[in-house]
Amino acid sequence: MSEQKQDKAQSGSVQTTGHAWDGDIQEFNNPLPRWWLWAFYATVVFAVVYWFFYPAWPVGQSYTKGGLNSITYKVGDKEVTTHWNTRARLMKDLQEGEESVKQRQYMQKVVDSSYEKILSDSSMMQFSRSVGKILFTDNCAACHGMGGAGVIGLFPNLVDDDWLWGGKVEEIQTTLEKGRNGYMPAFRKTFNEQQMDDVVEYVLNLSGHDVDKEKSMRGAALFNGEGGGCYYCHTKEAVGMKSVGSANLTDGIWTLADVAGQTNIEAKREAVRAIIKNGVKRQMPAWSQRLSSAEIKILTVYVHELGGGK
Repeated sequence: MSEQKQDKAQSGSVQTTGHAWDGDIQEFNNPLPRWWLWAFYATVVFAVVYWFFYPAWPVGQSYTKGGLNSITYKVGDKEVTTHWNTRARLMKDLQEGEESVKQRQYMQKVVDSSYEKILSDSSMMQFSRSVGKILFTDNCAACHGMGGAGVIGLFPNLVDDDWLWGGKVEEIQTTLEKGRNGYMPAFRKTFNEQQMDDVVEYVLNLSGHDVDKEKSMRGAALFNGEGGGCYYCHTKEAVGMKSVGSANLTDGIWTLADVAGQTNIEAKREAVRAIIKNGVKRQMPAWSQRLSSAEIKILTVYVHELGGGK
């Protein structure tokens, strides 16, 4: 400590705490700045006032709700008035906030427009992508994945151009509203082992694989004859039918058998055999009871854009 400060402290003009270190190092007992004290008192007053207006203190299983402030919002057609809280404020903002009102107005504009107009209007498409992405994430991504790529054997890929039930906007809307039932019978009791091998060979031949030609020819007879009757759903040309959601077997796009993921021909045969032997039974739920007609229309546009709208 400097001699000047030490003399000042010894003279009693500056109060100290009485603590000393190394014999001459002392701690001054200076008062807090007045502005700091007033700021502190102001925060105390603010806190007390806040307790009267807003939820604050936990009390048993409940909490103080603040009795001088309330908020009103709608639940369906019914008005609900409650104490102020962030959840109620959010509900009110979603219903009456400026941005929410604008969003509803633009949503109505999209709903009132034809699909042709929406797809050709850049601003409506931007809005549809933005809202549709949220709807897809909340309702569809659990099965089809965030990007819509699906899972082979379980859920269809929505980003390619292979649409089992049709990829036009009207067809996608029907799919969303009513759901789909994907069904193919099991042929384990219809075909013996040789016949199963022959049909597998023919199916692989349809998509360009190098197979046993003799087996493939026998398989073609089963596929297109009464012995197998596969052509009833897949057609004589094996291109499938949208009306029943049967697959096109000639394009090399596999939604159930993971043929593309296999590294050798034997593994590819086993993948196809499993489908023919065990059949298919899968269902997509109808969304008309969960989503509004406006949301289904927005989601239709979004899904249509994922796959190019074939």
